[in-house]
Amino acid sequence: MKKMLAPRALKHLSITETELRRRRQRMVRRQIEQRGVLNRAVVNAMTAVPRHRFVPATYLEEAYADRPLPIGHGQTISQPFVVAYMLSMAQIGPNHKVLEVGTGCGYQAAVLGELADRVYTIEIVPELAARSQSLLTALGYTHVAVKAGDGYGGWPEHAPYDRILVAAAPPQIPLALIDQLAVEGKLVIPVGEHQQEIVVITKHESALETQHLLPVRFVPMVHQAESDLN
Repeated sequence: MKKMLAPRALKHLSITETELRRRRQRMVRRQIEQRGVLNRAVVNAMTAVPRHRFVPATYLEEAYADRPLPIGHGQTISQPFVVAYMLSMAQIGPNHKVLEVGTGCGYQAAVLGELADRVYTIEIVPELAARSQSLLTALGYTHVAVKAGDGYGGWPEHAPYDRILVAAAPPQIPLALIDQLAVEGKLVIPVGEHQQEIVVITKHESALETQHLLPVRFVPMVHQAESDLN
């Protein structure tokens, strides 16, 4: 598991690293713990990862706000509570191999890097995939691998996965992701078009167990062909 985050000088910015750290601690306390996410590993991971490193410089002042933020290419970094909630429901262990679909800016992949042994993450926008891999490597997450590709197909070369988390909403759960899930593994995914909800699938030896959780709003999960048209 990764440790030692590299510092970044905040040149030409009025906000200090000390202040950003204070805001991050307040974010965890008010937005996560006070809303009932008390999984200690998740809380520690959210405290450790500098969310401000993953947002555009124009949104630095809002890096720890209680809302998603745009990161370009029509994508967003998710609301901190939603990230923490999904990770808590996934019940990730330190020896787990995890697949993430929808790398985006790389923030959730970094938090996963604090929790899991190995993380494989797929991003459909090549520019975001390259940027995220560069940043994750610079921050020391050498056990997090980023691939540019269509998340509907998963990443079969490294399957099966103990946990799969999806950060975009398909209309239905992709069968490839269920196929790549290990027995007793969990898939945490937002599902739906106009109305979305977080769903947790647990794959047992002979059946799938499904839990329907809270309503959410994620960007749509698109196929490669749809992405190429944009």
